[in-house]
Amino acid sequence: MSWFVYVAVTLLSLVQGNPTVRSSQQQAPPAAGQSIGYVQQQQSTLQYNKMESKPALTPAETMPVEELDPSHYPARRAAHVAQHYLNTQHGSPFKLLGVDRVVSATLEKIAGVGMKYFVVFALKEMITNEPMGQCSTEVLYPIGEEQAPPQVQCSCDGLLQIDTKAHEEALYQQLKASDSLVSGHNIPDSYGFIAPEMKPFWHLGGVASSFVMLKESNESTLYNMAQVVNVTQQESQDKELTFQYHVLLHEMVSQEIIHWKLLVSWCPAEGVRVLQTEWQPKCHHCVAPPSNTTLTLYSPS
Repeated sequence: MSWFVYVAVTLLSLVQGNPTVRSSQQQAPPAAGQSIGYVQQQQSTLQYNKMESKPALTPAETMPVEELDPSHYPARRAAHVAQHYLNTQHGSPFKLLGVDRVVSATLEKIAGVGMKYFVVFALKEMITNEPMGQCSTEVLYPIGEEQAPPQVQCSCDGLLQIDTKAHEEALYQQLKASDSLVSGHNIPDSYGFIAPEMKPFWHLGGVASSFVMLKESNESTLYNMAQVVNVTQQESQDKELTFQYHVLLHEMVSQEIIHWKLLVSWCPAEGVRVLQTEWQPKCHHCVAPPSNTTLTLYSPS
């Protein structure tokens, strides 16, 4: 009987095969959906890490701020750019603003942007020679393939202390009521003389020229108006008076004399505007004006 049982057990094991033993700690392979999710998670993590590896954008690099000698050309040039800017904003036939002296100046080189000057200067009204306090200005000369006008920010503490409205209104009404149109030429003349009745038009020419000098300025220029070759009042039905100017600008670094024609409008309410500008071909026969003539640009009346 025992032999029979032994044979039966042996035959049963041969039919079913050996049992497989699985460790309770071995994990089953992930289901199909779980595997895809795992791959997607890995891809997302890699993409996130890749994005994090990009360098962050940084502001334009700046060089250390350099102190400038207030009496040297770089500081004076930047201050005169601010002077031109102020005249385009506040100038009139009876108000012409100018730099009295430069108090302090610094230069900051901004990589990829340009050269920024910070200048403090004393301002004065050039017709009356009256001091008008101090101005603080930032002048940025942009860099680029083509020259761009300087960018100017300026604040002054005494711009409103001189009131010229009464003089401006009187001249305006006189010109509106006149039957003849004003004209003049060679202001000043070869002796530096300006007829009293032409001084407002000399000053108006200086203000109008400031629009051109501001636009044409760069780090290597220093502009002044040397002479009004001629000025002619134009017929106008508008409230604004219109004048055609031909002026000589003196670029004092190169000693070049540059001709410009300007169409200028003015009235007390709207101020000075330059409607048209036309650069004239270089004059090979022109020479720099005498120093006394150049200085009379902003001479007191």
